[in-house]
This record gives sequence, structure tokens and C-alpha cells, in this order.
Amino acid sequence: MPTRVITITSGKGGVGKTTTTANLGVALARLKQRVVVVDTDIGLRNLDVVMGLQNRIIYDIVDLVEGRCRLRQALIRDKVMDELYLLPAAQSRDKSAVSPADMVRVCGQLRGECDFILIDSPAGIEAGFRNAVAPADEFILVTTPDVASVQDVDRVLGILESQGHSTLRLVINRIRPDLVRRGEMLSPEQVLDRLAIELLGIIPEEEEVLVSNTKGVPIAHQRRSLAAKAYMNMARRLLGEEVPFIPILEGRRGFWGRLGRWGR
Repeated sequence: MPTRVITITSGKGGVGKTTTTANLGVALARLKQRVVVVDTDIGLRNLDVVMGLQNRIIYDIVDLVEGRCRLRQALIRDKVMDELYLLPAAQSRDKSAVSPADMVRVCGQLRGECDFILIDSPAGIEAGFRNAVAPADEFILVTTPDVASVQDVDRVLGILESQGHSTLRLVINRIRPDLVRRGEMLSPEQVLDRLAIELLGIIPEEEEVLVSNTKGVPIAHQRRSLAAKAYMNMARRLLGEEVPFIPILEGRRGFWGRLGRWGR
């Protein structure tokens, strides 16, 4: 099976791209997939922090591109999952240190060595975005259920479609059913009506996600968290399984059951 290169993006900062990348990487590794997560946010890296690997970095993607190390020297194995690796961004360089052609070459070296390459795109649609997009076969767009975030994702969606990309999926992050019921947050149906894109996952708002990010242990490592279940469901859908959305928030059958048609 060929390596799948997936870029996680949104256009807007603070919607959970890095959290999604880390947790989807863990979820896929739990399903016995070989995964490399790549941080392309040069100068502002934090995927290493979310994964708890910041103290293990010796080389980064700029060192690799500029020939100061080999690929295997730059890859950092996860502390828990043997099949999960991080390729970190540089902390003290600017985004011009890596080009789209460099990213294509790096991912070319990784193709065949793993099942998935997950690229964490920086905020915005400038140089860092172009780097993250260049090698990708598929895209996961992350939004929170608010008008500004959906608008930004819609813009990115238009850019990707204009470039001929068609394998595009959506993650709605930080959903709160209580606010949706009161009309104080967009519902998943409203988000999908505005974006017209395949839904990959819905992540409930949970304090545990913030705590896990701070501790450097992605929530997908846990078994009982609803958010962890949501990330596992996303990973299974990427692998071709038909997974309904009902198990994400038990007890919300009326509301969540209507989302079943987007879960296949």
C-alpha cells in the first residue's frame, strides 16, 4: 500500500491543527500504522511540545534540507508508540529556510518507509502553507464551529480546489452540544452546509485535551476520553471503515444520530 501524505490545515491559527495532527498520528499508530508527523511551522514549532518530545530534538527539518543530517537522524520516535515518529521544525530559522521543492524531496524520502505522513501546516496561507501543501495527496481541514473559522476554511478550500486537489475532508473541533442547542454555536449541519465537504470527524470540547497538550501526552493515548474516541474514529475512517458518529457523544442520539450520513 503506498504512503499517504496528508496535510492538516485551516488558514486560521488556534483551531487545533497541531492537536489534530498529534492525536491522529497516535490513533493511526494504535491501529498498527507506521506514521511520521511533520511540523512545518518553522520558527514557531510546537508539535514537539504537544507530543512531549521537545527534549529529544537534536536535528530538525532545516538540518535535513541543508544536509547536516540524514533522515533517520532527524526523526524522533514517540515515547509510547514505536510506529510513530516526529520530524520537527526548526526553532531559530524563518520559513524561507525550506521551500515547497524541499518538502517534496523530504516526503519523497519518506514514501515507502511508512504508511502515513501527516503534515502540520502553520497558520496563514503564505510560505509555510505552500510548503505544507506541496507534497500532499490529501487534506484535512480543521475548523471550530464559529463563523470566522468556517470562513477561513472556506477560503483555503477554494485555494486547494483551484489547484486541482479533490481529496478533502473536514474536522469540526471543540464542539459543545449545549451551546449548539441554545443557538450560540454553529451546529455541524450548519458548518457542512457552508463548506460542502466530506466530514471526517467531530471533536467534543474537553478540558482533558488542554491538560494532555500541556503534559505532552496526546489525549488519543487514553481509552475513556470522548475526544480520544473521536480521534480513533477519524483514524478508522481514514482506513476505510464505516464508523457512525453516535459513539462520540453517548446520550445525544437525537442530535448526533442525524450526522450518521456524513460518517460513511
